[in-house]
Amino acid sequence: MDFLTGKIRPLYFKYLSAAFCSALITSIYSVVDMAVVGQYQGPEGTAALAVVAPIWNIIYSLGLLMGIGGSVIFSTLKGRTDLKSRDENEYFSASVIGSVFLAVAAWIILIFFGKELLVFFGAKGSFLALAETYIIPVKFVLPCFLLTQMLAAFLRNDQAPLLAAIGVLSGGLINVFGDYIFVFAFDMGIFGAGLATAIGSVISCAVMLSHFFTKRNTLTFVKPERLLHKLKEISVVGFSTFFVDIAMGIMTILFNRQIIKYLGVNALSVYGVIVTLSTFVQCCAYSVGQASQPIISVNFGAAQGHRIKETLKYALYTVIFLGVFWTLLMLLFPNTFIKIFMTPAGGILKIAPDIMRCYGLSFLLLPFNIFSTYYFQALLKPRASFIVSVARGLFISGGFIMILPFINADYLWFTMPLTESIVAVFAIAAMMHFNKNLSVKGR
Repeated sequence: MDFLTGKIRPLYFKYLSAAFCSALITSIYSVVDMAVVGQYQGPEGTAALAVVAPIWNIIYSLGLLMGIGGSVIFSTLKGRTDLKSRDENEYFSASVIGSVFLAVAAWIILIFFGKELLVFFGAKGSFLALAETYIIPVKFVLPCFLLTQMLAAFLRNDQAPLLAAIGVLSGGLINVFGDYIFVFAFDMGIFGAGLATAIGSVISCAVMLSHFFTKRNTLTFVKPERLLHKLKEISVVGFSTFFVDIAMGIMTILFNRQIIKYLGVNALSVYGVIVTLSTFVQCCAYSVGQASQPIISVNFGAAQGHRIKETLKYALYTVIFLGVFWTLLMLLFPNTFIKIFMTPAGGILKIAPDIMRCYGLSFLLLPFNIFSTYYFQALLKPRASFIVSVARGLFISGGFIMILPFINADYLWFTMPLTESIVAVFAIAAMMHFNKNLSVKGR
């Protein structure tokens, strides 16, 4: 299906189904690990994975920085018929080079400073030891996690969304079955969960690399001119998506520290479940952005404003549905989620419903706010995307995390509902402004 001439509705839903499948399986990495480890190790295992979560946020965000930033420019240039394919592939090549550099840097840091990172993220005592055990196998294959994110972004923009989904699906299935086999059948505990996750990542990366041996592939590695300049452009465009995941890590660190200080280990265990669910909801929102972005970017390059608006319409319907769906689940079944992810003590079941319901209100607007960053990026409006991601991920949320416990410790759980509401006001206003300009000049 052609981005410039194909019917928008089937094109959007084709890409949405593939992107949603990828997001769903990506979420399974954390969801299954949390559930299996929680059942095997108890609340301490759940708390251990809560402090590991920021590491995943950083790794994935680095892959998205290069992948989304590079692929947006790649698709925009594809929409311009006055340019040759070399121009767009220079950005692909620059993204590959940037990804390899970042992967090696992250690899070195995790190998030599893994314990210090976990302590900084809030780990201590017995669940520090569990967290260290979990990341042992991950250390061996860390670059695969980052490169998979970068490759998936470019495959979607090179009209191979199904292969990107298959890559993630194959790795996810290995992770699911590996969790059960290694953790329970081989009695390897939390180390087995980390091993299953590591193997799954290698499989995903290998499947995606097969795209370069197909006839459909238009991605070729060329020597990019002005490499540093191109990396700067890629980073500016991709920064907002990068910071969404980094922000999740920052918020997790701040929450971990405030929860331990004011509310205790039981509350941290509940928050571990919330982190997993929030990651799942966030991945659903990613799928909407990832489905829309290639269509919007190419049509933006070709100045087809009416096709951008039609794509936006379907995307907004999707994020509204996702917001209502996940909020209702959090309000109606809080302890069901707790029991899925751990074998809880009575004290946890007592405090969990209020915590889950308060925090769960943020899921109503989270999908829209996440999608808005992709939309602004696709229109090459990095400033608006930057404001949304940094406001919700650091300045507004961080302020509430630090201030609300001084008023009442339990008010900490209202941090994200308040944050998402404030950010949504700006995102809606910016979206309306840019759409008005599209109607005037098509870009």
